Amino acid sequence: MANSVRKLRFDSSGYYFIGLIGLVILGFWPTYFVKFFNGTANFKFYFHFHAIMVSLWLLMLIVQPILIRKKKLPLHRMIGKISYVLFPLVLLSVILLAHSRHAVGEKDLGIALLVSFKDLIVLGVAYFIAIRYRHIIDLHARGMVAAGIVFIEPALSRFLYNAVTQTIYSYLLTIGLVYAILITLIILERKQKKGRWVFPLILGLYIIMHAILLLNVHIAPWEAFATWFEKLPIT
Repeated sequence: MANSVRKLRFDSSGYYFIGLIGLVILGFWPTYFVKFFNGTANFKFYFHFHAIMVSLWLLMLIVQPILIRKKKLPLHRMIGKISYVLFPLVLLSVILLAHSRHAVGEKDLGIALLVSFKDLIVLGVAYFIAIRYRHIIDLHARGMVAAGIVFIEPALSRFLYNAVTQTIYSYLLTIGLVYAILITLIILERKQKKGRWVFPLILGLYIIMHAILLLNVHIAPWEAFATWFEKLPIT
């Protein structure tokens, strides 16, 4: 009897991303959400804009695979087209927030900005894969799953920092958990014929950029970009 290869059901990913919303609330509760209850919410517009855009993005990640599962393809395609507008707004929200939180002359400015731009790069690659191969379900689904995994690190690292240890170990643990998720997905689909390269690519990008951050590697072109970026009068 021929061996059958069991495919991962990415149309179930929406249910997992519901948990990501809970993680985001836990991670940002002490520094954002709770301040609306104790009267200390004095955030700039960029914080709220970012929160709204990311919330809409996560909602889309939840709804889209569920629509596929329920065979609501016309609605799925319509929301997919809306993402052409939503995605640039998500990127813009990250860029504005990063710009508003740093300044020229800040120590290790390039490294500080890379923390935010790292997520932009991975998210951009994941979304590009999803849209470029939107007619190839194996690649499209993996791209969108990767576009959701990106949001685990910012939320989980903050949660572990506040709840477990306010040291570098909270960040290292977060990185380890993100890698574990990607490696598990790679192992589970190692026998698939299509799309196996997506998660290794995302993992490779993370490894490179985390190495730069943790080893405090200063790259001259990036440092020049960081200075130029912070001089822009956009916030």
